[in-house]
Amino acid sequence: MNDLFKAEPGDKSAQAYSAKDIEVLEGLEPVRRRPGMYIGGTDETALHHLASEIIDNAMDEAVAGHASLIEVTLSVHNTLTVRDNGRGIPTDPHPKFPDLSALEVIFTTLHSGGKFSGKAYETSGGLHGVGSSVVNALSSILEVEVARERVLWRQSYARGVPQTKLLNAGAVQNRRGTQIKFQPDSQIFGDLMFSAARLFKLCRSKAYLFRGVRIRWACDPSLVAGSETPAEMELHFPGGLRDSLEAELAGRTPVVPLWAGEAHFPTQANGERAGRLEWALAWLEVGETGIASYCNTVPTAQGGTHEAGFRAALLKGLRNWGEQRSNKRASSITADDAIAGLAAKLSVFIREPQFQGQTKEKLVNGEATRLVEQAMRDRFDHFLAASPAQADALLAFAIERAEERLRRRELKDAPRKTATRRLRLPGKLADCSVEDASRTELFLVEGDSAGGSAKQARDRATQAVLPLRGKILNVASASVEKLRQNQELKDLIEALGCGVGDRFDRTKLRYGRVIVMTDADVDGAHIASLLMTFFYRELPELITHGHIYLAQPPLYRLTQGAKSVYAMDDADREEKMKLFRQSKVDVSRFKGLGEMPPASLKETTMDPARRTLLKVVLAAEDRALTADRVESLMGRKPELRFQFIQENAKMVGELDV
Repeated sequence: MNDLFKAEPGDKSAQAYSAKDIEVLEGLEPVRRRPGMYIGGTDETALHHLASEIIDNAMDEAVAGHASLIEVTLSVHNTLTVRDNGRGIPTDPHPKFPDLSALEVIFTTLHSGGKFSGKAYETSGGLHGVGSSVVNALSSILEVEVARERVLWRQSYARGVPQTKLLNAGAVQNRRGTQIKFQPDSQIFGDLMFSAARLFKLCRSKAYLFRGVRIRWACDPSLVAGSETPAEMELHFPGGLRDSLEAELAGRTPVVPLWAGEAHFPTQANGERAGRLEWALAWLEVGETGIASYCNTVPTAQGGTHEAGFRAALLKGLRNWGEQRSNKRASSITADDAIAGLAAKLSVFIREPQFQGQTKEKLVNGEATRLVEQAMRDRFDHFLAASPAQADALLAFAIERAEERLRRRELKDAPRKTATRRLRLPGKLADCSVEDASRTELFLVEGDSAGGSAKQARDRATQAVLPLRGKILNVASASVEKLRQNQELKDLIEALGCGVGDRFDRTKLRYGRVIVMTDADVDGAHIASLLMTFFYRELPELITHGHIYLAQPPLYRLTQGAKSVYAMDDADREEKMKLFRQSKVDVSRFKGLGEMPPASLKETTMDPARRTLLKVVLAAEDRALTADRVESLMGRKPELRFQFIQENAKMVGELDV
């Protein structure tokens, strides 16, 4: 064994690997080399994360009580300007780097900022200290203006490198705060552009989350032409989260009246305030629901410890009410039953938040669970006690969900319901009547709106429809426990009837074809990819035996008089335009399947005689490549996705030409 450690005579490998091969990345160079490590990739989500970072900084000034107004302006040149009337970034020399201003340190040094000590900000949107510097590194231009103590300061950067020193631009009388103007670098993001609709939605959510701020949104009118997004609007919502949820639930009747409130966490032993929370929630019989949570105004799409405390408070409150009412069935309620049908907004403000990853999608502070549960539980108990009739109705609603869950567990391998035996299947499933699986089809659609159109367009004898809520779980990156608890996937597995894992039995598959039918846009393609990943990982036999298909809905309808044709995409639209001799052609773009008339949906996508389906196949020689591709694009390592983008970006560019 020791011989393995002996040097071989004439071995030159050590000489080929020396100190000169050790590369040291300085300043912001690591960000430009590996942007995925800092913003999760170089896609549209990552691009808009740059905007979030700068807007979050302005929001931190507002939440801290130093700013009341934020202006967000998007230009036609993909330049975003964010201005606040806060204190302004410090411009005096930094104690550790006396040759540099504090402003330049913030924009050129990773892990620098005013949010670590807790002295400048009680709560903030993140403590990583990399937001401003990362945005600077990934911007072709970035210009900062700071008005402090009636003096205006300016400094310009290009790809993270200062182009000027911090310049005194003269005296100002009626201005204070910080203005940051930047343009994302096309060397990093290619031709991607900011979405005005997405930025407006972000600004609106920030205004909802902190009722003390006004946000003035503006963009070039050409960027929102033909859309519902305004070119200008001042956003201010004194009702906070209540206003937000009421707007989303317009026209929908909750089980009990919408409930909103806020609470402060107990003061810590050292006298510091631990933070506060605000909530708005309503339970609904039908329609899309879910919890939208935030920490220090930052969206936590993957939830976290604050959501865990929220769920625990609701569960324990309902169970306790059941005990008070001597209802023994209340003990069967789980946290999933308590939040089933719940549409909720939860916002917490805490000191030193800890997020999972720089993109801040999940809160991991352990104490947040206890703080939220304690604060919410007391108020929830009072809410229930204030109206016993409403509390009883809510308890009955939760118990019904618990019993439904238990029934589903018993009927995992349920055969199709017959005239003599009525069995419970997923509530949103519109089943077909034919029992011969070889003649039947199951359409998987995104959301209740598309589901409604599909149910009207289908052949009720042979075609079933199952609406799914938004983007399902990515099974390639989720834990086994999370997969097991996901209700949308449970419904899908139950509808298929063939089981999964060691309980899989293809002879019990209830449909001959399973057809993924999503919108003909980027979001639809993403949902289809998530469903494909689910089938590939959890039910690969359905692919190998030819049961999985992709529907091909059109994106456009071209009409001239009584003549109408459909186009699948932009290129197809241009080609089909040649079929019309006259110039006046009405072009309709379908925003989603839910907006497509049932007759059109049937004609183009669901009628077997006229539709086009893509059959999903997996060639034996491509199995290794497919496994590697799924892991790279859908797995837990974002650096693999970034590597794929780098290697294939040129190819995509050539395809777009």
